[in-house]
Amino acid sequence: MNLLFACYDYFPHGGQQRNCLKIAQKCAAAEHNVTICTRTWEGNKPEGIKIETLGSKGWSNADRNQNFINGMTQLVAERKFDGVIAFKKMPGLDVYFASDPCFEAKFRSNKKWLGRLTRRYRLYRRWEEAVFAKGQRTQILLITDREVPLYQEIYGTELERFHLLPPNIDRRSFSDSDRESARLAKRKELGLAAEATLLLMVGSGFRTKGVDRAIEGLAPLNSPGGSQAHLVVVGHGKAESYARLAKSLGVSDRVHFLGGRTDVLEWMLAADLLVHPARTENTGTVLLEAMVSGLPLLVSDVCGYAFHIEKAEAGCLVPSPFTQERFNRLLQETVHSPNLAQWRANGLRYAATEDLYSCHEKACGLIEKFIAEKSR
Repeated sequence: MNLLFACYDYFPHGGQQRNCLKIAQKCAAAEHNVTICTRTWEGNKPEGIKIETLGSKGWSNADRNQNFINGMTQLVAERKFDGVIAFKKMPGLDVYFASDPCFEAKFRSNKKWLGRLTRRYRLYRRWEEAVFAKGQRTQILLITDREVPLYQEIYGTELERFHLLPPNIDRRSFSDSDRESARLAKRKELGLAAEATLLLMVGSGFRTKGVDRAIEGLAPLNSPGGSQAHLVVVGHGKAESYARLAKSLGVSDRVHFLGGRTDVLEWMLAADLLVHPARTENTGTVLLEAMVSGLPLLVSDVCGYAFHIEKAEAGCLVPSPFTQERFNRLLQETVHSPNLAQWRANGLRYAATEDLYSCHEKACGLIEKFIAEKSR
């Protein structure tokens, strides 16, 4: 099969981007011809897969997205791909890997009705409708089904077009010695004492992930043993405004923005708590990566994978609607909780017994099935 995968921009540390690459690699390993089409590509290019970059053109995000869709449509017409698989909503797809929330439902919840008059609204609505409207042929791969009722209510999407996948994390093993080595090494890297409390955030898109919420929670935090707690933020994002917030709260020396890193799993071994007070999160793969690393969690209940944390009893959920006061209190209670060791053990036990790992293999199999059915 000649397959085209599409996402707007590729960078190594994005969850959507990693899913795109790993599924494409599974398909390539199954001896299909695979091309990935993006606006831009950051980092090393994979062997055995062709990369097409179309450039990022346009004054607004909506314009850049539409220009990319136009360019990709032309590429599909020229190359005659057997199947088109995308990680963003757009017309002409055989398979859509759903990693974003329902745009129309989110728009309605905000009740900004004048927004319907904007070009941005019309374009995003059109792209979503092209995938989910009743009668469309696009098959939809999901790693959480929490948005399915919304799509069915708004677009009448047929239930049989939704296909739920397991999560997509890598198995890992480590020893107590590995954890202690990581703990000491990472604190030394930051110039911290060995007993310092380390809170970890991982993710791109700082506002969505709630970095400001975490910084505000850090300011009044009393750390165990009298040492000050530090917050480490790993991921892509514009840190300037958050650094200013930390400075205004007197904690700038305790908030560390590290950018994208290749040693995230080592930071998970080193940290005391993963903090993830996200405003919205379709899934939250990082939550499961933390859990299989034996890292307790404090996460928003809006995260798609939050139910795994609750089911495993591997940490605490921040209830909706979010309030900063309640988050600050929960952070204080969690950092001092006598249950941290038990949450760590519970998470590891859950990771050993649940299928959190086979997303990409099963996605590849479904793509092969759908494209074969289309050709018949």
